[in-house]
Amino acid sequence: MTHINAREAISLKTLLKNGKIFNGTGEEPFTGNVLYEDDRIITVGPDIGESEAEQVIDISGDAIAPGFIDGHSHNDWFAIKNEPLKYFEPFIRQGITTFVAGNCGISTIGFTKETDYVDKIGGGLFYFNDTTGKYPSFSDWAEAVDGKMPCNMAELVGHCSARASVTGSKPEKLTPEEEKEMLDIIDRDLAQGAAGVSLGLMYNPGIFADPEELRKVVELCVKYDRPLTVHPRAESKVSTCYPELSGRSHLLRALDELHEAARGTNLKLEYSHAIFVGRKTFADVDEFIKIMEQMNEEGIRAGYDIYDETLGVSVITVIMPTWYQALPEAEREKTWNKIKFKFFVKITPILLGFGFPDITLAYGGPALEKYEGMTVVEVAREMGISPADAYLYLCKESNFIGRVNQGAYTTPEIIKRQTLDPHCMFYMSDSWVEENGIQNPAIYDDYPKFIHDSILGSGDTLPNTIRKMSGSIADRFSLIDRGYIKEGYYADLTIFNEEEMKNGVPDQEKPFGIKRVIINGKPVFEGGEINAELLKTSGRVVRCR
Repeated sequence: MTHINAREAISLKTLLKNGKIFNGTGEEPFTGNVLYEDDRIITVGPDIGESEAEQVIDISGDAIAPGFIDGHSHNDWFAIKNEPLKYFEPFIRQGITTFVAGNCGISTIGFTKETDYVDKIGGGLFYFNDTTGKYPSFSDWAEAVDGKMPCNMAELVGHCSARASVTGSKPEKLTPEEEKEMLDIIDRDLAQGAAGVSLGLMYNPGIFADPEELRKVVELCVKYDRPLTVHPRAESKVSTCYPELSGRSHLLRALDELHEAARGTNLKLEYSHAIFVGRKTFADVDEFIKIMEQMNEEGIRAGYDIYDETLGVSVITVIMPTWYQALPEAEREKTWNKIKFKFFVKITPILLGFGFPDITLAYGGPALEKYEGMTVVEVAREMGISPADAYLYLCKESNFIGRVNQGAYTTPEIIKRQTLDPHCMFYMSDSWVEENGIQNPAIYDDYPKFIHDSILGSGDTLPNTIRKMSGSIADRFSLIDRGYIKEGYYADLTIFNEEEMKNGVPDQEKPFGIKRVIINGKPVFEGGEINAELLKTSGRVVRCR
């Protein structure tokens, strides 16, 4: 038997030999071989001989898992870029082969060709810039990207996109005709193979959806037995979504809203990125898990997903009162308005449990480049002014659209508890590559960190960890023939070294422990190198039926 480098002949029958196989089921691993040809696994087991293969790759000492699936992504906006690879490369390097995209209500699909509001699709976060086109329906999108993007992708249809297609940013209740048009768009894309529906109840125009509208979206998901993923209306102790500052936590009120919308159904309800923004919200974890349990006892198939990060990305105006931002510049400079503003930001840490020390400038434009990576407090110290004045300066100089990495989203202890909770359905990154500034650290090593934690005993078992990064997501979204190392399944495979994962140092803006990545049988990463040529055509659309 001749041993050939895997790059030399990607269509040959290939044997991965002597790997520690985690098959995605959560079962204990076993040492064995995986034989695949073209894009499919032929067989898996300990006794597959080298004579059955045309090329052999010995991976002794390494583990082999199903290609990791990022269960909450926005990379549909980058799959349609003219040059998509740079937006996917960091994820591939951490072992991710497949994405479930279109989350938070903001999908690239879910509108009509005739809409007057295409500029509203994207929710102010994403835009049709430098793309190969605009693709209103799932079928249009699938035809445009299948075999023309680096990674596999399943696509959700976003409620915000569908609603914006009909009425733009209209805050009023939809008329019966408008509501029907919106629901017809969602129905169309589900029928064509979208993986589910996503809600963004903190984004325009999803914030305007009332209980009746939400219930009808739920009914569509139940009709197709597809998940409803939800960016909830609030993720902190208090928010701008509810008028009362006292009483029940706003995070829990937002969860109550979802419970009510799903009541009496068997909806697959997926609570997106279960975070507890601000230290005042950390106490909500117990009741959050209790409500999840209650929903499942009632027949609602409720779950949630997490990332292995204690911070997240937000806009620089995250703690700026909307009334102040809306003032003309001359009014903002008036002493009384500045006094009111400073009072507001002074009580914010008391109400929420995060403040200026937790807000790091990620990007604010060329004028603020020297402050990137610094907290507001550090900027204030550098400038010799108060933190409140430094914050005002950063907001103004970034035209109020700067980007920040904001802390106090959760704690390592909460993350560990969540990894052990059966209602934590899967892991994800909820991150994307930014054109400028400091990146969200989740693009680099979110998945290796989960494995690192597991091996060190601060997470779930390693078989369960691998499952929540592969088979569990595939099951949740009906990703046919993906997420497992099984005969007949697609050859999406991630090979890693447990010792390197254990000894890796997280948060260094690079992955660790990943040795090889194979997407649909194509060896797209090995030896620390990306195969850019293969990645032009390696990714496939995952259609759900």
